[in-house]
Amino acid sequence: MSSESDTPSASRYAVRAGSRFPPGATVVPEGVNFSVFCRHATRAELLLYAAPDSAEPFQVITLAPEVNRTFFYWHVLVENLPPHTCYTWRVDGPRDTQRTGRAFDPAHELLDPYTRAVANDLWVRRPVEGRARTEHATNRGIVAASLPVSAMRPWRDLNDAVIYELHVGGFTRDPSSEVQHAGTFAGLIEKIPYLKDLGVTHVELLPVMAFDEQDIPSAAAARGLVNFWGYSTHSYYSPHPRYCSDPARAPQEFRALTDALHAAGIAVLLDVVFNHTAEAGAAGPVINFKGLANDIFYQLDADDRRRYLDYTGCGNTVNCNHPLVCAFIIRCLEYWVQELGVDGFRFDLASVFARGQHGELMSDPPLPWALEASHVLSHVPLIAEAWDATGLYQVGAFPGMAWAEWNGRYRDVIRRFVRGDPGLVGEVATCIAGSSDLYADDGRLPTNSINFVTCHDGFTLHDLVSYNVKHNDANGDENRDGNDHNLSWNCGVEGETRDAAILSLRRRQVRNLMAILLLSQGVPMILAGDERLRTQRGNNNGYCQDNALSWLDWTTSEASEGMTRFVRELIALRRRHASLHQPRFLTGKPAAAQTQPDVAWHSERLNEPAWQDPVARLLAFTLAGMASDEPSLHVVLNMHESPRDIALPVLDGQRWRRIVDTALDSPRDIAPAAESIAIEHDRCRVEARSVVVLEEG
Repeated sequence: MSSESDTPSASRYAVRAGSRFPPGATVVPEGVNFSVFCRHATRAELLLYAAPDSAEPFQVITLAPEVNRTFFYWHVLVENLPPHTCYTWRVDGPRDTQRTGRAFDPAHELLDPYTRAVANDLWVRRPVEGRARTEHATNRGIVAASLPVSAMRPWRDLNDAVIYELHVGGFTRDPSSEVQHAGTFAGLIEKIPYLKDLGVTHVELLPVMAFDEQDIPSAAAARGLVNFWGYSTHSYYSPHPRYCSDPARAPQEFRALTDALHAAGIAVLLDVVFNHTAEAGAAGPVINFKGLANDIFYQLDADDRRRYLDYTGCGNTVNCNHPLVCAFIIRCLEYWVQELGVDGFRFDLASVFARGQHGELMSDPPLPWALEASHVLSHVPLIAEAWDATGLYQVGAFPGMAWAEWNGRYRDVIRRFVRGDPGLVGEVATCIAGSSDLYADDGRLPTNSINFVTCHDGFTLHDLVSYNVKHNDANGDENRDGNDHNLSWNCGVEGETRDAAILSLRRRQVRNLMAILLLSQGVPMILAGDERLRTQRGNNNGYCQDNALSWLDWTTSEASEGMTRFVRELIALRRRHASLHQPRFLTGKPAAAQTQPDVAWHSERLNEPAWQDPVARLLAFTLAGMASDEPSLHVVLNMHESPRDIALPVLDGQRWRRIVDTALDSPRDIAPAAESIAIEHDRCRVEARSVVVLEEG
């Protein structure tokens, strides 16, 4: 917490005119400069609080337009004000929501959109029945000192990436994590050795920008549930206070995390939510943007600007292609890169970025191109969830040039293939080869495809092979929430079972899915805990479950230890073989200085893939090494319900060695080359529903 010397004194602080730049609360030699954008306001007040839970402000500063307003910014410098002071804004101005969409109301205390730290101690989203809302019960900004620019580091592209998607709170909140600072950035630092040992190159953090944990449906709130995932941002410059030991030091604590991950050789990607905010629709609360720039920041119905256009399913849509909003987003992301050490971003419901100010689809929307053109952001990965909540689906067609995309088509095809759907081998081959059908025509590369089988939204890998339908009753919506299109298969029994044969098949299926993911061209993304067989007991929408259902259980079993080892060795195999993450699409022709084609496709017979066979469930392929000392690989995916004998390519003076066989239990399911099993014949038996990888040697 703040030291006594950092606590504001009881006396009033002298003020000066201040400056409109930079926006937010900025510590300067003379004190703190405050600036907020509010184009149409006629009056503005700055309220200063000694602490996050102070009942009253210790000073209210009324700004004079002729002194404290420059263009569309209101600003003031408070002399000698110490860091960690809390503050809010009150503004007044015209209120004509139907015609102009302007919604000024001096009864609301507003959170600074540029604040770098947030206190939410007194915030109440919904008035408590029978009790009046307490005055000043709102989110408050905290004055936080700027950080030095993050040390220069070599920018890491996604060509060799293995992304690990995790929730900062849920990763260590379970007591089994045995960390000192559970559920925080500091707790995640304690688990970095685990991540490094696993071999992942990038962590993708679910939202860590400050969000409203109270933003959930009333039925879920009545059960005492909270917004756990964090897709309800209100303060885009501030790390989430609950992930901090001291919210007043939020920037420093997050920067400590990125510095520690970089020291371990791991890059940091953030899942960011610029498609909507925590203020929801007309019935939602006023937190900041509604009270400062409602008519600019949100897409409003042109016929009745009281109505918010909703392409997100969350009540509002950010007007991201407005010039001022576009600039806000770009500067915010540059801040997270330069001062907080972030290495790239994944954008939630990014197809909203393709919509104009009235929701219309734009052929060349400014924001995606402007992000790529930023001198800072052009060096970091930008990943789009290339769809929105109202049917705009742009996988393979997201506007821009270098954007990567979550490849939902990859997920669906591989899920169907592994559960046993026939006639998919052509689509599977295309997915494994990097989805050239989606990305090659316009000059993009395999790294534009973020391949995944599971993510935070949906079944975990364990549940994908254990449940045919969702079981979301704990969410309070009578199992109506969450996706019904899961493409899962329970292997014969719904949910938990003691049947040894079914458990064995499920373990084989999770190995199959993970093996295919890590043997595919493009960029693999693993959901945290899948390598430990984490379950949510069939709940495929754990957005509100901040409890053991969503937390990662760190206790181990023979099965979880075996799966962790399998994933770790698969990642190591991928790193050893550049042929598994090639920078360009496979051609079927020899690469430079090679005599073998870069890829050859097969079925049970060599060079005869079953592209047109409607019942085919087997695909094999041979990958040539990219360097002279890199051995070739031969991969067989057999999703038939019976074994198959597979013809093998003839090697010149070498033998094939079996290094992966998902039909075998740990530790025989994957082996280093020195411990692998040599194949003495020109054929290989591949068991039912299994993946086999052979290495030349």
